[in-house]
Amino acid sequence: MSNDSQKNLKGRGANANPVNRFDKLHVELDHLEDIGLTEDDRTALKTEFFTDSSRTIINKNNSPDIPFTYSINPYRGCEHGCAYCYARPTHEYLGLSAGYDFESKIFVKTDAAELLRNELHKPSWEPATISISGVTDCYQPAERKFQITRQLLEVLNEFQNPVGLITKNALITRDLDLLKQLAEKDLVVAFISLTTLDEKLGRELEPRTSSPRARLQVIEKLARAGVPVGVNLAPMIPGLTDHEIPALLKAANEAGAQQAGFTPLRLPSSVQPVFTEWLERAQPLKAEKVINAIKDIRGGKLNDPNFGSRFEGTGPRAESMRTMFDLYARKYGFNQKSFNLDKTKFKRPPKTGDQMTFF
Repeated sequence: MSNDSQKNLKGRGANANPVNRFDKLHVELDHLEDIGLTEDDRTALKTEFFTDSSRTIINKNNSPDIPFTYSINPYRGCEHGCAYCYARPTHEYLGLSAGYDFESKIFVKTDAAELLRNELHKPSWEPATISISGVTDCYQPAERKFQITRQLLEVLNEFQNPVGLITKNALITRDLDLLKQLAEKDLVVAFISLTTLDEKLGRELEPRTSSPRARLQVIEKLARAGVPVGVNLAPMIPGLTDHEIPALLKAANEAGAQQAGFTPLRLPSSVQPVFTEWLERAQPLKAEKVINAIKDIRGGKLNDPNFGSRFEGTGPRAESMRTMFDLYARKYGFNQKSFNLDKTKFKRPPKTGDQMTFF
């Protein structure tokens, strides 16, 4: 489809479907009528849901620069539609595109809770913190309907296994009842991602997630309920949002966050055309400046895939961003103590049909 014929997809971050790197055949349509679509159909792209048939649910991470070992991803794909999302390339392994396929074709792990229960019952499972999610957002809009994340929390509460949550959606407050129960036993920590305080930029950059104001209210509600809560400034986009680091940390501190993390933008493989298209469309006057700033922290390229530096960036600009973050994190009292979750309370409840013992 030619760029001249495109209109913005309503409520989407991607405005196109880049070629799947693994497909041998790619068909490009010049006319919407070739597939029976009208322009109205295109600008109102609907989300489709599919059942994910995975037979295991706990993923073990071996990357040396990721701070958790075990994770669960209730969904593949993410309807939030963030143009910068590093998880977009994962849809290519499903034969789909990292563009609007990623945010409109969502795979739901409907058996996740039962799979988790089975895995925690295995003698080989040694209690450890499980992160939800490691890839896509566990409280994306689909969660309101399918409630997979809530079901997982119920199982983890039943086994008293510690859990870490990360999201940018206010839907997490729906589960305050469970989160409070887990927090009372030192079994949960939640991190809220913040990228900007600019409401307009937030709507453009992350079209289907909660506003910056709503995320700060989430931090406040979690903290007030006794749930340990931190903030992730991720991703910070050089030349676009990095100047907000002091204001973001101040706002998160005032809302009640105790921990803070920071990650500069990274654009692996097929995320690059999605983000650059968004940038030229949504921020045309800043596009060249932002692209050059990204290259400044990525060794002259748009991405650095190397362990360690991929989450830090390199060069003077990256060092300046890190120095600014560290300075204001100290100023506002972040990271004074770590969140230590309790693994000693783990227990395996009787399976259905197990004979109870009296001694």
